[in-house]
Amino acid sequence: MLPLFMRSIKFLVGFAFIGVLALALFGTITGLIKEPPQPTAEEEFHHHPKALALKSDGPFGKFDNAQIQRGFLVFEKVCSTCHSLSLASFRELGDIGYSEAEVKKIAKDWPIKQPVQDAKAGTWGERDNLPSDRFPKVYYPGTGSPPDLTLIAKARHGGGAYIYSLLTGYEEQQPAELLKKFPGAKTPEGSHYNPYFANLSIAMPPPLTGDDQVTYSDGTRATKDQMAKDVAAFLVWSAEPTMEKRHAAGLAVVLFLLFATVLAYGAYLTVWRGVKH
Repeated sequence: MLPLFMRSIKFLVGFAFIGVLALALFGTITGLIKEPPQPTAEEEFHHHPKALALKSDGPFGKFDNAQIQRGFLVFEKVCSTCHSLSLASFRELGDIGYSEAEVKKIAKDWPIKQPVQDAKAGTWGERDNLPSDRFPKVYYPGTGSPPDLTLIAKARHGGGAYIYSLLTGYEEQQPAELLKKFPGAKTPEGSHYNPYFANLSIAMPPPLTGDDQVTYSDGTRATKDQMAKDVAAFLVWSAEPTMEKRHAAGLAVVLFLLFATVLAYGAYLTVWRGVKH
């Protein structure tokens, strides 16, 4: 009699637990229907990246070395004072059309040198960069360092389009509608409003402040928009410099599989020819 009573208690406890969960679920769904969650400032005013067409887009895309060289110049003259490219080496610039002599000169003239230690004296010094060296890191003692840009095109949704949009998306003032709906979303002192950034406020001042910040050797006009596109193309390349080789290998594999499929089908027809089903 007691075991039957205990089993009944177990079932009652189980049903009561299920009932409480069902009641809680019903209350949650009812609350969401009556009072749906309101979008945050970031959700409502954040912009998706602008469209950006690069020659490297798509499965058959190829890098435009002239544009990537222009983008590297923008990175060198504008971005490199704050951001590192520490996962790339100087000699990789040869893959985008720079000669060996040009790579050596770029490495030697790079403003941040390679740190070296004198083992005997226990002191640190500097030496010129070599083509085999990676780009030196940029340090800000006590405040940390801005993000390394080597893989930024892979790390951000939208890749090159995100970089282009961010660089050209700074606005001097926040929209009046934003401040009206979300008074607490005012851009903090020292930050800048950019609707393409995740939380709408970014500490980095606009790096591209106007036209002709650099001078392109190929005669291209260095407008703000053009520089943003070019540096975006460069950072797409730095994130995956072997993309063209990967595309070529993938195409070769697909062609091989198609050829092997045709051969296999031909062998199947030959082996089973004359055999009645």
